Amino acid sequence: MATNKFLKSLLFASTIAVNLFSFGIQDSSAYPVFAQQNYSNPRAANGKLACANCHLNQKAIEIEAPQSVLPNSVFEVEVKVPYDTTKQQIGANGKSADLNVGGIVILPEGFKLAPKSQIPAEVKAKNKGVFISPYSSEFDNILVVGPIAGKTHQELIFPVVAPDPEKDSNVKYLAYPLYAGGNRGRGQVYPTGEKSNMNVFGATQSGQITEISTSEKGESNIVIVSSDGTKTSQVVPAGLQLTVKQGDTVKTEQGLNIDPNVGGFGQEESEIVLQNPIRIVGYLAFCFCVLLTQILLVLKKKQFEKVQAAELNF
Repeated sequence: MATNKFLKSLLFASTIAVNLFSFGIQDSSAYPVFAQQNYSNPRAANGKLACANCHLNQKAIEIEAPQSVLPNSVFEVEVKVPYDTTKQQIGANGKSADLNVGGIVILPEGFKLAPKSQIPAEVKAKNKGVFISPYSSEFDNILVVGPIAGKTHQELIFPVVAPDPEKDSNVKYLAYPLYAGGNRGRGQVYPTGEKSNMNVFGATQSGQITEISTSEKGESNIVIVSSDGTKTSQVVPAGLQLTVKQGDTVKTEQGLNIDPNVGGFGQEESEIVLQNPIRIVGYLAFCFCVLLTQILLVLKKKQFEKVQAAELNF
């Protein structure tokens, strides 16, 4: 038990380190792998993926995978996360940046990330700069990736190796569900439950805005005085564009800034069949027999017609 916890912690730490080194600290709040902190299994009983708890906007994705695969074969699961590349998001530091992309694929048990030695060179070229990792040591059939530059990686390719039922008794030749999720942009909620700067911040009370000041960090400090003289001050994070000005009258929960969120999360599901090679051979043999039977029937019919024609002439 202790060994599993240690391996899980080591995997999580190494994943964060690689992502930090590759993509920079400013994107750290967008790692799909951060769901590990609060969810041992990223898929809830109702089918909702954990990513949707932080990325509140819904955006469509597409999933492409083969309908059936053979044991020990390597295949691709492609998650398409389309979006307008001209749009930018606000980073945690309040500066504009290109949208990043992240994804998750929940494979059937026994299916795993393909070893590098089995991944085709073409797929390696497409995945250059992309770090795919298992969700945890316990769920190596769940793969996560991101954040990565969305302009060049709007199509996430997961190379997967199928299990062999002859070697693993827990795997059967059946049809299995396949779940995938894809996200573009940063989330509205951090794993800790705190709101990020990707939100509309509402007024804490109704009244008149008497002062708006900007701090050294670029944060907007808004002072609101109610009709009974109650004075409140609230901070709007840096980088957000205000929709109010000094002297305006606002109501409680009225938005003070333009909604900065241009991203969102989407999920889809598909089905994949682990096909028995013997069934394919049997099917081909059946098709051959049917074809041969049809040919013999045609030949027999022509022979019968010749015999019948000869008898009429006689």
